[in-house]
Amino acid sequence: MESDSTTRHKPRGRVVMLVDNGVKGDSRVQKAARSAADAGWDVVLFGVSPDSQKHSWKLGSAEVRLIPKPTPLNPRRHDMRRPFPRRPLAYRSPQVARYRVQAAKAWRSDLAFRQASVKAAKAGHPGRSAGGSTARLLVPRLSAKVYSKWVALRARETTDLQKRRSMLDARVDRTTTAMWQLLMKERAWRRLTPNLWDFELAFAKHIDALKPDLIHAHDFKMLGVGARAAVRARAAGRPVKLVWDAHEYVPGLPPRHGRWLPGHVAWEKEHAVFADAVVTVSPALAELLKEGHDLAELPTVVLNAPVLSPAADEVAGADPVPDLRELCGVGADTPLLAYVGGINPVRGVETIIEGLTLMPDVHVAMVSVPPGKPYAATATIAKLVDELGVGDRVHFLPFVPHWQVADFVAPADAAVSPLHHLANHELALSNKFFEYAQARLPQVVSDIRTMSEMVRSTGQGEVFRAQDTEDYVRAVKAVLADPERYRAAYDKPGLLEKWTWEAQAEILDGIYSRLLPDRPKAAAPAAEPRADAHA
Repeated sequence: MESDSTTRHKPRGRVVMLVDNGVKGDSRVQKAARSAADAGWDVVLFGVSPDSQKHSWKLGSAEVRLIPKPTPLNPRRHDMRRPFPRRPLAYRSPQVARYRVQAAKAWRSDLAFRQASVKAAKAGHPGRSAGGSTARLLVPRLSAKVYSKWVALRARETTDLQKRRSMLDARVDRTTTAMWQLLMKERAWRRLTPNLWDFELAFAKHIDALKPDLIHAHDFKMLGVGARAAVRARAAGRPVKLVWDAHEYVPGLPPRHGRWLPGHVAWEKEHAVFADAVVTVSPALAELLKEGHDLAELPTVVLNAPVLSPAADEVAGADPVPDLRELCGVGADTPLLAYVGGINPVRGVETIIEGLTLMPDVHVAMVSVPPGKPYAATATIAKLVDELGVGDRVHFLPFVPHWQVADFVAPADAAVSPLHHLANHELALSNKFFEYAQARLPQVVSDIRTMSEMVRSTGQGEVFRAQDTEDYVRAVKAVLADPERYRAAYDKPGLLEKWTWEAQAEILDGIYSRLLPDRPKAAAPAAEPRADAHA
């Protein structure tokens, strides 16, 4: 267990942040930890280790600690049940099936070797016969062939059963899921998604050892971990405050199997009541959270806005901002669209590519190449690019650090966001939306609810019907015809100043200060020197 002295208490108190990932790919979490530490809080951010080792580093004055999370509760109960009566011929587990299949192959391979050794010995080659005469091996070879077919049949039955079971959507699965929901209500996650215990069991002792004054739980999985830690501390006489930072709308997430969604909804429902304050990423999501959890007050919105002035240690050693048009090989007069983000079927990248066939002079910069392995759907998009013959106008570019995005894409003529209609897309005001705004780019966005409402209200771009290529082209042409009209929206006093992480950090610090009123901000040390993001 960590000693309470491992991190020095600052006058404003200790904040423990929790996130269910490895931190490095989560800009909101990184920004929250760093800015809270800059405001004088003693911040320790716990994340999930990618291996069995602990890892730690600093984010400014905040400390990051990645904790190993064993997953013994990850296999679902049905994986450990015998297949009878649903598939009586199936093996009791995929592991047994794989072993039997491989053993059958080994038997037949050995019989082939024995027969070959006899032939080789008769031909005078080195070695000796392994007892593999044709007559002697007739029965074993026939037995091995029959056995292999039997094993293959049982292995197929095992695979089919696992596929059927994995989705937990058979009638018996739906019935038992409904039964646990009825009997246990918000406690039903214990039966439906018991793997959530793995988070609690991995992090509990580390949180308790630090004796935090405030716990900031990022998103729904760590809400339960933070709530339970807060309850333990309160029971021990320490009035710990809990802030729940809701990044997503859980009922709108795509379920991995039939029990995933009801289990996680129940987990969130049981633990939301312990939060002293709730923050979230958009006004629309705030309304849903208040209604769904019967919250006493509307959650505070802390936008996913970009950092305007990164800290010196963030930019140390970073390359200068690349020249977007130079990377694309186009001049200042060439119409250039910018898209920043991942590539997958629900992000609508196909609409961008198809639209190029109707706009022969337009190029698009796809800032979508992550370090290491590319997105799985990238190959599909590359194939579409080739099929449509627009490869000379589509430029796949690597990601840049989050503090460089706005300056990197600023030379473009417009930015595009063609998201499909999904529950969480409807509620989103993404990082990229605000990064495009800081770049003063006109935006062409699909008609997902929250983002399209914002674009229409500010006049910063055009809205098109999601997955409608012709309407997308109409919107792009409108923006390219008069870009300054849309850029003028950013001249509204205070708009871009509000859409920065520096402004959002003040909101978050205000919540901390309200919950811990005896910790005045005047006690905070001076923040680290800030660097020029434009360097």
